[in-house]
Amino acid sequence: MGSTYVSDPIIFLMDTVFSFYILAVVLRFLLQWVGGDFYNPISQFLVKITHPPLRVLRRYIPAVGKIDTSSIVFVIALQMFSDLITLTLKGIPFSFAALILLSISQLISLVINVFVFAVFVRALLSWINPGSFNAASNLLYSITEPLLVSCRRVIPDIGGIDLSPLLVLVGLQLAKMLIIPPLQELITLVG
Repeated sequence: MGSTYVSDPIIFLMDTVFSFYILAVVLRFLLQWVGGDFYNPISQFLVKITHPPLRVLRRYIPAVGKIDTSSIVFVIALQMFSDLITLTLKGIPFSFAALILLSISQLISLVINVFVFAVFVRALLSWINPGSFNAASNLLYSITEPLLVSCRRVIPDIGGIDLSPLLVLVGLQLAKMLIIPPLQELITLVG
């Protein structure tokens, strides 16, 4: 009982700090990937808090086209370190392969959740306050528009109602259901 009394708050604090920073790196990567507005105050915040380690990594890890590989390497390393500490403090045995797979599955889940949240909030904002412009809605537009445009090619507006957010949400949920369980199976096999 003594070990969980101390380790649970440590795990909670560590997981919270790492989760927020990992989210910041993922958002920066996604905004860079979709060509988001980096003059936006929220983008500027993300750049300032993630730039120091990424500046160092970019010296050694070049980008591949529009993909910032240094951000990918950095976020995987952060997630692995966070998972390593959590599993160690909980006393759960694991292999290095299981740690890599666990980290990758958590990052894939995070990216899907970011897209789900962004599409959902953007759809809500379009109903509640259509045509409004602010820093957050601009970022939501940048992140979601590539997905929504591709879905609008499949389902055009029907009676003035855009069903592309619904199609994107269904597609993202299906992707999560098809990608994450096989990774979790692999984790248990190599764990």
